[in-house]
Amino acid sequence: MGRVNDASSPRPSVDNPAAAALRTLLDLLAGGAPAERFAAAAGQARADGAAQTELALVEDATRVALDISRTLGQHRRREAELTALFDTAGDLAALRDLDAVLRAIVRRARTLLGTDVAYLTLNDPVAGDTFMRVTDGSVSAAFQQLRLGMGEGLGGLVAQTARPYATSDYGADGRFKHTAAIDRGVGEEGLRGILGVPLRVGTRVIGVLYAADRAVRAFAPDAVALLSSLADHAAVAIDGARLLEETRAALVELGGANETVRAHSEAMRLATETHDRLTDLVLRGGDVGDLARDVAALLGGGIVVHDADGTELARVGADPLPAPDRGVAESRTGGRAVSVDGTWVWAVLAGPELLGSVALTGRPGLSDSDRRLFERAGLVTALLLLLRRSIAEAEDRVRGELLSDLLTAQGAGRVDDGASRRIRARRLGLDLSRPHAVLALQCDAAARGRLASEAARRARDAHGLSGVHQGLVVMVVPAERPGDLARSLAADLGLGLCAPVTVGAAGPAAHPGDLPAVYAEALRCVEALHTLGQSGRGAGLADLGFLGVLLGDRADVSGYVDRVLGPVIAYDARRGTDLVRTLDAYFAHGASLSKAKEALHVHVNTVVQRLDRIGRLLGDDWNTPAAALELQLALRLYRLTS
Repeated sequence: MGRVNDASSPRPSVDNPAAAALRTLLDLLAGGAPAERFAAAAGQARADGAAQTELALVEDATRVALDISRTLGQHRRREAELTALFDTAGDLAALRDLDAVLRAIVRRARTLLGTDVAYLTLNDPVAGDTFMRVTDGSVSAAFQQLRLGMGEGLGGLVAQTARPYATSDYGADGRFKHTAAIDRGVGEEGLRGILGVPLRVGTRVIGVLYAADRAVRAFAPDAVALLSSLADHAAVAIDGARLLEETRAALVELGGANETVRAHSEAMRLATETHDRLTDLVLRGGDVGDLARDVAALLGGGIVVHDADGTELARVGADPLPAPDRGVAESRTGGRAVSVDGTWVWAVLAGPELLGSVALTGRPGLSDSDRRLFERAGLVTALLLLLRRSIAEAEDRVRGELLSDLLTAQGAGRVDDGASRRIRARRLGLDLSRPHAVLALQCDAAARGRLASEAARRARDAHGLSGVHQGLVVMVVPAERPGDLARSLAADLGLGLCAPVTVGAAGPAAHPGDLPAVYAEALRCVEALHTLGQSGRGAGLADLGFLGVLLGDRADVSGYVDRVLGPVIAYDARRGTDLVRTLDAYFAHGASLSKAKEALHVHVNTVVQRLDRIGRLLGDDWNTPAAALELQLALRLYRLTS
């Protein structure tokens, strides 16, 4: 059989062109030549003068050679894929970290299938969907954060059915349930051809492995089989990595459990000692300061105790600290000690009622056992504050009884035991020889209890008395200016109680025997404030102007005249002027300048000048209707008393 010569060299004569063509086909098969070179053998035989029957034989042999070439190519490709799979299995078996396993799987899938992108999703049995876990070749953040509901998109369908699915152009494929989120992510990544296969452990699907191109691509069955084989290896590797992580976690947990048992035993011992120590403190009659010292020593930090109003009750080993309102609110809501800017805060409660707070400084990293000790100390603080309040309430009852005696007028047949009351007052720290004002406080019934408590605290601070008398909160305190005190109390208590508080004041009473009458005036003052539409405010009888004169049992006429008309009277006395008579004539003649000048027998300009002087003495509003009424009443009273 002749030999096929190179096309560029002179060709010798060929005895058997068909045999030469067949030899050429065999050489091409042996050399793994590309398919397009096989057709040249038949052409060469025709050129060499092969008979028609021989040409038919060569063409048939060419077809067989092409089939053999394709089969050999498939075998070589399959051999390469199997080699890659074995290499992948070996690589995966050597990995122990789950993240490393997942990255290796996705990278190998992209390499084996020659795609632009490969990625992997894992199923979330709690959420009932599958979420993007690892990507390779992806550039879109939205795509990398996708979650696919079961049955949604290509991947959701694979996860739901445990079957592989492929599409040559996902955006135009109507077989899948498209959602806005999935289409947006896939579109942003620019993917078109997508292949997804399930990751299965036994019958359980744990995720989906994908290979995708940014161009239209039809995935052949061998590509599906290759990715499925890789997915099977990957699923085993993922499950093994998970089991290894769980084993490691179990070992760590076991070691931690031993440490926890030891720490718990130590914490129990310390808790028992703390309980005994704090119980002994309460039984010995210790106060909040003693408790703060013990807790500070136990926890190695500073302790600050406040009452419900933010007043500091005790402080040990810490700088002055404002009441931690935010920490108290969080602790009260959660029922636990909370850390606020490195300071631990516990809301001291009696049921739902806030009694105060305990703050621990210098221990930002508090362990659970120490935190429980701190909370236990807070409970003991609640007990001590309740005892403290019970003592205060008992003292308030004694004060209330004395208050009732002082405000009750002596009836027929009752002996006025002033000496006994003075003795009782001294025991409570009161000095009845000083002038005392009486203040009557009113608010809504729902807030009356809190009003009584706050009034009692303020009365104690002022060395006075407070209590509920005849259904009304009453304070008897040393005060020279009852009206100023009433206004201040109405504003402060109304703000603190978040409810309007009306305060009527009277006095001061120079002698304890005058207190019943002063109390009656304070009641009338409260009623007058309500009548005048001034609820939620405070005033004294003197502040009500002529109404105070009318309502008061001990009408201070001269004091009223002095308050209203005093500057004008004093000016006349110093300068020898006639401003009072001018003002009287002005009002007597209906505020007519011409009639006033006739009554006074002076020029109208003189009247105008005198009224200007009066305005400078009394203020620019002296001629308003309310002020004019006060002035006219004061002028009448002045005429009657002078």
